[in-house]
Amino acid sequence: MSATNAQWMSELPPKLWDIPLHHLSIPGSHDTMTYCLNKKSPISQNQSKLLQVLNKVFPCIIHPVILKWSTTQALNITEQLDAGIRYFDLRIAHMIDGSEKNLHFVHLIYTTALVEDTLTDISEWLQNHPKEVVILACRNFEGMTDELHQYLVTCIKNIFGKTLCPRGELLTLKQLWRHGYRVIVSYENESAVHSHKELWPGIPYWWGNKVKTDDLICFLESMKESGRPGINLTENFQYIMAHPSGSLKKMTLPSLPYLDAWVQKQCPGPGTKCTNIIAGDFIGSDSFVSDVIALNQKLLIE
Repeated sequence: MSATNAQWMSELPPKLWDIPLHHLSIPGSHDTMTYCLNKKSPISQNQSKLLQVLNKVFPCIIHPVILKWSTTQALNITEQLDAGIRYFDLRIAHMIDGSEKNLHFVHLIYTTALVEDTLTDISEWLQNHPKEVVILACRNFEGMTDELHQYLVTCIKNIFGKTLCPRGELLTLKQLWRHGYRVIVSYENESAVHSHKELWPGIPYWWGNKVKTDDLICFLESMKESGRPGINLTENFQYIMAHPSGSLKKMTLPSLPYLDAWVQKQCPGPGTKCTNIIAGDFIGSDSFVSDVIALNQKLLIE
């Protein structure tokens, strides 16, 4: 895997160092941690009872199908960082029968990776890339109690320390570098955000939730004023059951050239229809990350 985008933020033209971060074009990964889904994992407790029953009755049939349709990424967390991903969609959960403090990630089924280990991997990577800034979108929180939220926030503080950017300031890259801030944590739990200045409110994000490419692009155009498009094609239960031999990867890869063509037409900046974070599936399979980063050159045109 080429690491040509590993330091893209520090390599931006100096003029862009004074642009607010929310006006830059930032590549992200949808369901970041699904590269390590556990083949032996139970199905998420948030899934439909029908799916739960089918998996219990026909586990040898249903579970492999769910695994194929749950996987949205092939690169691990370090490879995604090296590829240039700076927004991470982290769906955190605590399994009913899991260890007391073991938090996993989830997308229909749970990951082998633990949250604390993954955050540590990100922190270690950032130590070697001091001018890169990441946005960690912590969400979902399936099975999480107030005590587990407190535990998770404590882990975040202990792991990232003074590199956490406190909420409230609309910072540029130059300001972030000056203060030593490298991590912005978006946390979709109002109580936790209210109690900890290191946490930012959940970032508004519009998932396409479409099976067909044309439908997804139409949706993105209609919602673009929110400035947070995610360009993932998404299956639903009916579609999965009708295509048991398929996979999300088989559905997504043929569509990538059309989706990338849409990406290349976008423009970051302060305008109401400008884009900021654009997240995708199976990053590294095409030029998606480089295309999103390249949009920043449009900010140099006056």
